[in-house]
Amino acid sequence: MTPELLLAFALFAVVSSITPGPNNLMLLASGVNFGFRATVPHILGIGTGFAALLLAVGWGLAALFVRWPVAHAVLQWVGAAYLLWLAWRLARAGAPAEGPARAGGPLGFWGAAAFQWVNPKAWIMGVTAFTTYVQTPSTGTVVAMAALFALLNLPCLSVWALLGSRLRGWMAVGRRQRAFNALMGALLVLSLWPMLRQT
Repeated sequence: MTPELLLAFALFAVVSSITPGPNNLMLLASGVNFGFRATVPHILGIGTGFAALLLAVGWGLAALFVRWPVAHAVLQWVGAAYLLWLAWRLARAGAPAEGPARAGGPLGFWGAAAFQWVNPKAWIMGVTAFTTYVQTPSTGTVVAMAALFALLNLPCLSVWALLGSRLRGWMAVGRRQRAFNALMGALLVLSLWPMLRQT
């Protein structure tokens, strides 16, 4: 990969990581509901899961989906169903002592890592990374791209969780947190629109 392509890929990684999507909306909500420290496993799970997804895409998983588009469609709909369940769970969460989502706590490392495999935005980002910036990815290039993306991805994810934790005190007043959780649930549902538009 040339230095120009590497810089372009790095910019792509930052922009796609910092812009709103299912992961960032869930991190914002987790920061509000549980605080930054409790959300760290969620952040690390996203970074690890997405790096693993990038490795798989770079090593040929995307080619399987081209050959068997039904498998890709099934994965998309499973992801959409899981995202709807997460949105419903979040929307029903109340203030700190209320709601069914309270008992479970924040999404953990393994749940966040596994979610990347059914996250529509993660698949779009992964496939775009390799179809746009690499013509014939070698093993070394794939590993380097996944590592660089993870390195740039983690600070971007942390910004959303930190923002949520900063809003925590303000959200604790009255019904603000209930309204915030309902809004985050609705935005998670809306984040499915790009996927639905393509099907």
